[in-house]
Order: sequence, then C-alpha cells, then structure tokens
Amino acid sequence: METKNHIQKFSTMAGTFLNEIMSFIVFALLDVLDFVLCYVYRVADFLIESECKPCYCSSSKEVITRSGEILVSEQGESKIVRLTCSKLQLEEISDTLYTRPSLVSEASKSTVIRNQSRKTRRRVGAVRPTYTVNSTIIEIMLQAQQTFPVPRWSDCNCETCTSWTSSREETLFVKADGMIDNAQEDVLFIHGFISSSAFWSETLYPNFSKSAKSKYRLLAVDLLGFGRSPKPTDSLYTLREHLDMIERSVMEPYKVKCFHIVAHSLGCILALALAVNHPNSVKSLTLLAPPYFPAPKGEQATQYMMRRIAPRRVWPLIGFGTSMACWYEHISRTICLLICKNHRLWEFLTKLFTRNRMRTYLMEGFFLHTHNAAWHTLHNIICGTAGKIEGYIDEVKNRLKCDVTIFHGRDDELIPVECSYNMRARIPRANLKVIEDKDHITIVVGRQKAFAKELEGIWRNARC
Repeated sequence: METKNHIQKFSTMAGTFLNEIMSFIVFALLDVLDFVLCYVYRVADFLIESECKPCYCSSSKEVITRSGEILVSEQGESKIVRLTCSKLQLEEISDTLYTRPSLVSEASKSTVIRNQSRKTRRRVGAVRPTYTVNSTIIEIMLQAQQTFPVPRWSDCNCETCTSWTSSREETLFVKADGMIDNAQEDVLFIHGFISSSAFWSETLYPNFSKSAKSKYRLLAVDLLGFGRSPKPTDSLYTLREHLDMIERSVMEPYKVKCFHIVAHSLGCILALALAVNHPNSVKSLTLLAPPYFPAPKGEQATQYMMRRIAPRRVWPLIGFGTSMACWYEHISRTICLLICKNHRLWEFLTKLFTRNRMRTYLMEGFFLHTHNAAWHTLHNIICGTAGKIEGYIDEVKNRLKCDVTIFHGRDDELIPVECSYNMRARIPRANLKVIEDKDHITIVVGRQKAFAKELEGIWRNARC
C-alpha cells in the first residue's frame, strides 16, 4: 500500500513537471507567433480598411479612437474618457489589456521580483496615477462628426451579426418565457463567457413546471457582443456598458421591479453589480461557479486574477483555451476569424453530426461573438473587476437581504471550487451546494431537470 502511494506521488510529480516544461515551450512559441501576427494584421487592416487600427501590444499613454474616446493608460490602472454627445464619462478599463508580459520575460524578472521586499511592492502599488486630458483634443472631438461603427473585415457580415448596424436603437436580445403579461415576479438569467441565452433557454426553460411558468416571467439575455445581441466595434465592453445594456434592454422595457437573478461564471460578476444597483428589488441571487479569487496582500488584483483564470498551462485543455484567449490578442483574433466569421459553416456541421438539439444551440452560442467583444469582456469584466468584487460582496453581505445560493461543480477545472468556498466565507448566509462529478458546463447541462427543480424551490422560499 505504501509502495502504491509512492508510485502515485511520483507519477503526479512527473506529470506536473512535464506539464511545466511543455507549457513553457508552447507558450514561448505562442509569444513569438502573436508578435508576428501583430504585424500581419496591421498590413491586412491597412490593405482592407485603409487604416491600421491600434492594438494593445504597445502601451501608449493616450490613444484617440474614431468613436470619440481617449484611452489613458498608466502603469497599474487604465481609464477611458468617453465622449458622448458633448458629455464626458470616466470609465475604468483593465490594465491587463496593456500589461501582459511574455512568458520568457516574466521568468527572467521573477528573480528580481522575489528579491523585492513586500513593503516596497506595497508602496509602489499604492501610488495612484493622475489623468489629464488635453482641452484642445476635446474641442476637436466635439466638432468631429461621429460615424456609426461598421463591422471589421475579420468579423462575420451575416444578417444576424450585422443587424444592429441599421439602427442606433441598440438593445440586447432577450428570450422571454413563462407568464409574459401578468407575472408576479421576474427571473433574469445571465450567461457566462462566450455563451448565450441558449445556455438557459435550451436547458432550463423546457424543464420548469407549469406552476412556475404561470407565476414567473423568465428573461434570458444575450450579453452585449454575444449571441444575437449587438456587437459594436467601438465598444470596449466595460462593466458600465454591460450593465447599462441590461437595464435598457430588460429592466426598463419589461418594467422589472421584483426579480430573481441566476448567473453563471462571468455572469456572476454582472449579477453582483446589478444586485447592488437594485438592492430593494432582488429577491434571490443564484450564482453558478463565480470567479472569485481574493488577491493576496501586495498582489495587484487584476494581474492575479488573469494568472489564476489563464495560468498558461497546456493542461487542462479548458485552461489552455482560456490562456490563449486572455494572453494573446492576435492569436485570439485569428481563432475568431476562423470560427466566428465562419459560424454558419460550423453551425451546419454541428447540426449535421450532432442530433442533439440542446447541444446544437449551445454550440451556436459559442460561435456567435466577435473578437473585440470577447477580448474586452474577458479583460474588463473578469480581470478588470477583480478589485471591485470585494466591494460588491460586502454590499450583498451587509446591505442586501436577498437569499444567496451558490452552486459549483466539484470537477470544475476552469473556475475551481475554492472560488465558491471563498465567496461563502465572505457571505455567511449564502447556501453553498457543491455538485459531485460535475464541471463548469455540466453543472447545468446534463442535470437541467434537477437544477430547474432546485431553482423553483429557491424562488418559492425566498424570504425577501
């Protein structure tokens, strides 16, 4: 028995070591590839669109975009000064958009970083940069004629993906079900990263009981940039933009007053922020696999979050995919060029080889997004809000009275179950349910009947 344990321990150590070596080689090559693709896309953009769009490879201090924005980047923090009809708005963007060191350079600096004292790092991290905007630039921007953004050449130009360009009245796609007209309460479903409302409507909607559908109005939304919702090329998909679009597309037109929230993965961040904005209206908050990694003291929250969700390892595969999407701007654009621009072909092949209706719709949701939407949402929501989520959790804990339930799959390799334990420790009244033998997707898909029943119980017993 002892010999067997030694063999297992040795095998684990050997596998970890091999993963480390292979990861270093693979991601070092990807660093080079992304550098080359940067120049390839500059040439392609110039030849096709007659201009080279700026990217985040070079940390420019001030960039002016065609849509009337000034991007101000400083070490440790970035903000947007957005011009909207002569009104200036200040929004935060994640420093991870600009600060993504290559694996080789990061390894070479690790020795220096280790030699720095925690006190020095804390003092440097505490210095907050100041932001100034040239008044002359603002005046020119006020006089400039704003043009409606058009899709990029590398994005899909089908009717589904470009319908939003025909009107400035942009609203998100909402899949409604249940008691549409005289609902007693509403339920808002918010999907995760690179997904759509089909994650809920194709799994849970058919499995809710008749009594639930006669009481609740079910509202599943495609987030900005995903599914059948608008995918504006001039958007930076910040927290403000996502929340504004949810309120404009769901809260206002459906006159939502008393509601429950069910959110998955990235959607949990938006759910917390939305609940804080409507503290007296939320009856229950159900979070599935919330990405909550409390940053250690002295660590920058955004950078720590990026390294946790995208660890630059070849295994597990889901972590490898997230690392590709998070660390490499131009490689991820190439992936979107191959998959999303040709989503109609991939949807056809999925329907041809997959007879399962639910899986087909879920794959369609995976294909329907743009690189601009995925890239900025990943950085500005998951990474960029890492420093804010503590405040949201404190608000939910201290000010909100709604019931909080957390679900997490024990085998989740993308967002480990420790995230839910961390959140449960911060919100003592939260009810945590860890589902055995389930991962990031199968926490819902495959157990939709049981989960629909659990949700009905949560809504029925909500105390608020």
